Amino acid sequence: METKDIILELRTKKGLSQDELAERVFVTRQAVSRWENGETIPNTETLKLLSKFFNVSINTLLGSPRELVCECCGMPMNDSHISREKNGFFNEDYCRWCYADGKYTLDIWKLGDKEKFEEIKAQLISEFNTLLHIDGLPKVEDLNVLPGEFVNLEYTLPNGEKVKFLDDNATYLGNQLEGESKCYGIVANMDFLLVCTYEENGENPELVMYRKR
Repeated sequence: METKDIILELRTKKGLSQDELAERVFVTRQAVSRWENGETIPNTETLKLLSKFFNVSINTLLGSPRELVCECCGMPMNDSHISREKNGFFNEDYCRWCYADGKYTLDIWKLGDKEKFEEIKAQLISEFNTLLHIDGLPKVEDLNVLPGEFVNLEYTLPNGEKVKFLDDNATYLGNQLEGESKCYGIVANMDFLLVCTYEENGENPELVMYRKR
């Protein structure tokens, strides 16, 4: 779709007239009309306002001319993955797990150095494969950026107490590995390595190892 069709569709879905949209993004009705007729496209600042108002990326407004990839972790991104600044505007350089509310979510990414990030990730992969010696644990090939709320499982201790070891609001590197009879979950950051097992849909999680680095 072209920009003119996208703006028209988004405006229509919100049930707004051209006058009402114009008021929301501080332009004239004639400007909106020209966008929807394909005579012009919004300038950069207006695209930012439209992006925030419609909750879509500028890339989407322009017809998705480029594939968005997070500059930190390399993950391909759609609009639901894109990070935001404190003011609510999209930051299309990073995914929301690497960068949120105007700041990086992991200390290693504050370096702004993708090469350094890859070095650290490779080191963590090596530690999982060479230091832990866990029977049945498949070889770790890659680690993905994961939000804490996805991987912060609740484990039952021998005394029956249930505990969580991670932070729902933090970001980690991890992966799910398929074993012969169960799934292994691995999680890491600069401070620790964690390995657990669980059944389908994360049921009955068991902590296998938590090792400080």
